Amino acid sequence: MRKGFFALATIGLLATGGIAACTGEKAEKVTAPATKVGVILPDIRSSVRWATADSKYLAEAFEAAGVEAVIQNAEGDTTRFTTIADGMIASGVKVLIIANLDSGSGKAVLEKAKAAGIATIDYDRLTVGGGADYYVSFDNTEVGRLQAQGLVDCLAQRKVSTPVVSYLNGPSTDNNSLLLREGYDRVLQPKFDSGEYLKGPDQDVPDWDSAQGGTIFEQQLTQDRDIAGVLAANDGLGNAVIQVLRKNKLNGTVPVTGQDATILGLQNILVGDQCMTVHKPAREEAGAAAGLAIALVKGEPVAPTEAVAGTGTKAILLTPRAITAAQVKDVVTEGYATREELCSAAYADACAAVGIG
Repeated sequence: MRKGFFALATIGLLATGGIAACTGEKAEKVTAPATKVGVILPDIRSSVRWATADSKYLAEAFEAAGVEAVIQNAEGDTTRFTTIADGMIASGVKVLIIANLDSGSGKAVLEKAKAAGIATIDYDRLTVGGGADYYVSFDNTEVGRLQAQGLVDCLAQRKVSTPVVSYLNGPSTDNNSLLLREGYDRVLQPKFDSGEYLKGPDQDVPDWDSAQGGTIFEQQLTQDRDIAGVLAANDGLGNAVIQVLRKNKLNGTVPVTGQDATILGLQNILVGDQCMTVHKPAREEAGAAAGLAIALVKGEPVAPTEAVAGTGTKAILLTPRAITAAQVKDVVTEGYATREELCSAAYADACAAVGIG
């Protein structure tokens, strides 16, 4: 790998190319070196994946193809997101890939890029009204359906009668949250309508913030002590719920969902505190987005894709997978988690029980 070939932003370190280190003061100017592809990831708060997986696999894909790229993280700051984008656009990138923080700031960046003749790709999160040329993601409606079905299966295993189910959703500013909700409702709404299940509290969590999620769920549990299942939108929110359940000695009895197959989420599943998660292999998503960008840079044909309904944006949607305790080993086998990080002393017996040795 050529030194200086990539600029990667990770926890505690901002990407090279004129970005100041994180010292509590925002950088006033962000510039990027001349390159072929610019990638802006959203934050490190909504999911650890942005720091530990996506940047890594994107970098590897561009390196393997010999395409110069710069990958930076907006760290949850829309001003920084815009400033990074301005630097990339000014540097003359041929393709800009973004995972937006919200559709408003994302749309403004996409419009600037398109005005400069730059091909645009929405990564993981669709920018509503943004008009990106392409959208690469997992099928998020299917993610939501898998979560809801997983919760149904866990409630059935526990033989819970007329369970009260609460929702802890992602932020309404993220289109993925709306798609997840569509998936939930396909499975759960008929059960609410028939009276088989009872609808409990239903709230969004701003910015996917787990700390706020924990506070919100604690209020939900105070509001309704009969909550018997929690549809938590990702592993971070699921863990926030589990912390509250542990404090109330309800962990392991109230099934909780998640997604992203994070180490913490998998550990919670192994000890029985989390019902399931949804695996969206970052290598696959990064590979699809990078492959598309590489083809655009090289002027190669792009495989036909379906348009997002009501837009001219072409979508590449990948297939997610449900993960329960029986499938945790698969995540390790595929290299998305290691035995060392997953099976620390507190989880060693649980790992051994599912064949991770």
